[in-house]
Amino acid sequence: MHRGRSRASQQAGGRDGPLRPGWEASERSESPPFVAGELAADFEAFYARHRNTVARTLALGFNDPDLGFEAADEAMVRAYRNWSEVSRYANPEGWVFKVGLNWGRSWLRRRLTATVKAPLLVGRRTSPTIEELATDPDLARAVASLKQDHRIVVVLRFERDYTVTQIAETLGVAEGTVKSRLSRALDLLAGELATTRPEEHR
Repeated sequence: MHRGRSRASQQAGGRDGPLRPGWEASERSESPPFVAGELAADFEAFYARHRNTVARTLALGFNDPDLGFEAADEAMVRAYRNWSEVSRYANPEGWVFKVGLNWGRSWLRRRLTATVKAPLLVGRRTSPTIEELATDPDLARAVASLKQDHRIVVVLRFERDYTVTQIAETLGVAEGTVKSRLSRALDLLAGELATTRPEEHR
């Protein structure tokens, strides 16, 4: 499985300042000025607290660890470049997740229409598997069988403990849409788990 520096990681080094946690410098001359001082320290704390959680959620939502971690890195770069504004949002982590989700979906659309299927990442990375990311491997496999829209709401609701309102705000959809997707997803999951765990459904 691919792993190593993502394209986002390559772009995240500041022009003159220290590297952000887990990022390496590349093409510094093309990089815009980044936050410094207290804002930089604030972003470092945010990154350390939320990067892996956002990456894990996206990986489970896409059912693709490489894409999830790459999308999280892309979103973190954008948050870093706009941290003076993003840090004032009510839910910066939710903003990062949504940016990563949109980036990943755009990448998937481009890949579907591309003549040549280019690899996702520059370099190599050893992303954890879906089973390693999930607390329940059987449930992870069942969730993986869902359509992406259903999978995303299940992961946000039960892995991240988001409320229906928070999911709706994060995804930019109506609460009724979230409830409908959750209901459909849970019906499908019940059938899938009844097959993999018949003793629990007797």
